[in-house]
Amino acid sequence: MRVVVAPDSFKGTATARDAALALAAGWRSVRPDDELLIRPMADGGEGTLDALAAALPGAVLHPVPGCTGPDGRPVTGRYALLPDGTALVELADTGGLPLLGGDLAPLTAGTRGTGETIAAALDAGARRVTVALGGSASTDGGAGLLAALGLRLLDDSGAPLPDGGGALARADRLDRTALRAAPPGGVRLLTDVTNPLLGPAGAAAVYGPQKGADPAAIALLEAGLRRFADLLGGDPDLPGSGAAGGTAYGLVAAWGARVVPGAAAVADLTGLGAALVGADLVITGEGRFDTTSLLGKAVGEVLARARTAAVPARVVAGESTDPGALTLARLSGDPADARARATHWLTTAGARLAGTHPMD
Repeated sequence: MRVVVAPDSFKGTATARDAALALAAGWRSVRPDDELLIRPMADGGEGTLDALAAALPGAVLHPVPGCTGPDGRPVTGRYALLPDGTALVELADTGGLPLLGGDLAPLTAGTRGTGETIAAALDAGARRVTVALGGSASTDGGAGLLAALGLRLLDDSGAPLPDGGGALARADRLDRTALRAAPPGGVRLLTDVTNPLLGPAGAAAVYGPQKGADPAAIALLEAGLRRFADLLGGDPDLPGSGAAGGTAYGLVAAWGARVVPGAAAVADLTGLGAALVGADLVITGEGRFDTTSLLGKAVGEVLARARTAAVPARVVAGESTDPGALTLARLSGDPADARARATHWLTTAGARLAGTHPMD
C-alpha cells in the first residue's frame, strides 16, 4: 500500500512532524512493507515553519538571537532559507501569545521581533519571503514589524511611538525614508482567516478579546488601526488583512504582500497533491477535530484534496465529537494521559489504523 501521513500539529503536545513520524512508526509496526509518504501539514499558525522545514528539501533553519518579543523581552527568532532564495518566517516564534506566559498585554504587545527576523533573512540573501501568520499576541497592524524594517511612526511632537496597538491612535505622521524595500521576489502571507482590518469583523473586535482586550481596549485598538490605515494607505477591507492583529494589512500596504490561504499554500509547498497520486490511504489529524477544522484549516485541506483524488482518508485527533475520528483520548481512556504522552498514543493510533485497514 501507498499511505500518505499528513497531520497538523497536536497543539501543545506534538508538532506536525512528530505526529506524522509517530503515526508512521505505528503503521510500520503492523505493515512494514508499505510505502509511507510523510507530509506534515500546517495552515499558517504555530508550527508552520517546522512543518515546512521538515518537508522541503534543502531547507536550512537559522536562529536569530536577540529579537524583540511581544512584551519587549529578548527572544530567539528563526527563519528557514530554501535553495531558491525563499525565506520562511513564522510570526508566532517572536510575537506569539504563549511568549507572554499568561501576562496578556493587549495594548503594548508588538510585532517588532518578526520584522527583525525578516531583516536578518534579507541580510542573508533571501530574495522572497513567506510569512506564516497565526497565534499573534498583538493588535498593532504590523507597525512594530515595519518599524524594525525602517518605518518611523511619529507623534505630533516628532517623537517615535512606543510599540503596541494602544499607541497607534497618537500617530501623527509616518517617515518612510529608511523603510527597506520589499525583496525582489515578493512577500507571501499564509493565514487561515479572512477578516478585514477594521470593523465588527476586524482584528480588534474579533481577536482582541483572546489577547486580553476589554471593550475599552478594543475601542482604542480599533481607533489606532484606523489611524494607522489612514496614514499607511492600502485597503483595510481586503479579506485576510486582519490576520495576526492586522500584521497582514501592514505588509500588504507597505510591501505589496499577497495574502493566501495558508493550508493550501503549505499543501502545495510540501507536494501533497503529488503524494496523493496513486495513494491508497491518507491519514491526517490534529489536537481537536470539529466542524471548524473544515473551514480553512490544515486537516480540512487534506480531506478536500483526498476527496478530489478519490483517496480514502482517516482522521486521528486528540479529541473529537466526530464518531469517524480515531481519538487519542478514547485509545488511552484518559484525556490527560493522551495529552501527556501524545506521541505514544499517536504511535498506537497508527498501529490501530494499519491493523483495521482492509488488506491489499
